[in-house]
Amino acid sequence: MRVAHLTTVDMSLALLLPTELEVDVEAGHDVFGISAPGRYVPRVTALGVTHVPLTDLTRAWDVRRDARAFRELVRTLRALDLDVLHTHNPKTGVMGRIAGRLAGIPVVVNTCHGLWARPEDRLRKRAFVYGAEALAIRFSDYELFQNEADHHTMRRFLRHGRHEVVGNGVDLDRFTFDPEGRRRVRAELGVADDELLVGTIGRRVREKGLAEYAAAATELGDRATFVWVGPEDTTDADAAVPLQESIRFLGERTDMPAIYSALDVFVLASHREGFSRASMEAAACGTAMVLTDIRGCREIGTHEKHLLLTPTEDAKALTYAVSRLLDDTHLRDRLARAATGRAREAFDQRAVARRSLETYASVLASRRRFRRRGSAGPDEGSGRTLGVARLGAAGAPGTATKDSHR
Repeated sequence: MRVAHLTTVDMSLALLLPTELEVDVEAGHDVFGISAPGRYVPRVTALGVTHVPLTDLTRAWDVRRDARAFRELVRTLRALDLDVLHTHNPKTGVMGRIAGRLAGIPVVVNTCHGLWARPEDRLRKRAFVYGAEALAIRFSDYELFQNEADHHTMRRFLRHGRHEVVGNGVDLDRFTFDPEGRRRVRAELGVADDELLVGTIGRRVREKGLAEYAAAATELGDRATFVWVGPEDTTDADAAVPLQESIRFLGERTDMPAIYSALDVFVLASHREGFSRASMEAAACGTAMVLTDIRGCREIGTHEKHLLLTPTEDAKALTYAVSRLLDDTHLRDRLARAATGRAREAFDQRAVARRSLETYASVLASRRRFRRRGSAGPDEGSGRTLGVARLGAAGAPGTATKDSHR
């Protein structure tokens, strides 16, 4: 099979989807990663994936440039002659589903990693986001959701039997407690064994809770060292918030298991998440956590059992929750152990990736049944018949018989 994953930027392919790409490659498929080009392309191609650049694609919304990017995308998809297009991210999720159908790709699947609007956002924004998603859903064969809240929000627009919540996960072989990495990172930062280290992971933007985290770091800076790991993001015009001098910005790192292991407390003060990958990674590495009480973070665990939850955009509440963990060694240890158990039980990215393969196979098998009845079936995007044997080998029932030609 020729399978492509579409994201806005190459960072998403490299950091959010590497396990899914690896599973597709291991299953024997020709795998393509389509995105705007950038410095993460070598990490994508190292997975055995062919990267296809879209030069007009940007993360920011720009009507004229987005129109050019859409035309470029349709041309690219037609040239690739794909069997499956799997779309990700808010912008490329909408553009990609429509472009995939126009390009005649037989199977178009979308994963909702988090709706770009929150229930508390202004009506105009919610109407735009939900309306765009509702339109794009009509062009896809199957909708995968990472959290139940987004699934519930879009339920009225979903087609019967063509959607499900699959959750999210991380590489549990890679993300585990690393005692040597802990010693190395803390020595690098000059943090002694009896000192406390608090950290957050993510793009340096206000949406990730930069202002609230800075306020907590200012209030508690005499009791712990506060660090921020992640790249700057020039798309956020509001990133210049006060009190940032209380935070040590470490930039982007590749030794993330060691970083998580070095932390005594992991904080995510984000305003919006689909299903927080950084929090799953921290949990798998055995780090006590303080997260905001939002969709995408609530799925990580239960308040007071696996982690602490605080209201979003509430610096005082965040500061209090972090101070509780700084003061109470027993609470930190208890939450860290519970989070690790939760991660091992619920956050296996390879299981999520295999579910995607099963979804592709299920759609293909459904089309075979329509053809046997002499019907093209609803939403048939292409006249091609397709092979599903190798997809069936990935574990989907009823797809082990090859029936294909190109």
